[in-house]
Amino acid sequence: MARLIALGPFGDLLPLQVGDVNCTEVTRDALWSIAPFAGQHAAVSAQMKTQIALDLPAVGRRAQVGDVICQWVAHDQWLVTVPVTLDGLAAVTDLSDGFALLEIAGPTVEDVLARLVPVDLRPHVFGVDDTARSLLGHMPVGITRTRTQAFEVMVMRSMAASLVHDLRAAMVAVAARDTP
Repeated sequence: MARLIALGPFGDLLPLQVGDVNCTEVTRDALWSIAPFAGQHAAVSAQMKTQIALDLPAVGRRAQVGDVICQWVAHDQWLVTVPVTLDGLAAVTDLSDGFALLEIAGPTVEDVLARLVPVDLRPHVFGVDDTARSLLGHMPVGITRTRTQAFEVMVMRSMAASLVHDLRAAMVAVAARDTP
């Protein structure tokens, strides 16, 4: 009889450390897409504030209260980590199994990401809780600064191994550059 082992989207690829940068898997119990219907942004924000103590953050931003996160991810689309009831106000879709998330952190994390992401991620430009849709190498990603030297990267689940591969190559290059 086969033994089944539960693995996340990254399998056994994480954790990963090269030089002073490390990658770890981020797990979320749920991810719900919120897409307000035309003219319903204010009503959606009000309902969310009532239900989860967070309204829709501005474009390019993420908000968090305790373990509940709401973040902008695309034009008229946000992700929230708990279910909300927005009948008649927005399309709400469970995307929990569709994405893979990792944290990449360390003193030279911006140098690693600069090799792959065409967005200026320096802290005076891209601060904590700023989020962007961009490319990382050839993959569409969501990238959010979570701390001074840490970012959360979100990709479609099917691209998890490619994400780790590309990050590992950039981490190796930066570590080699910094080795005397």
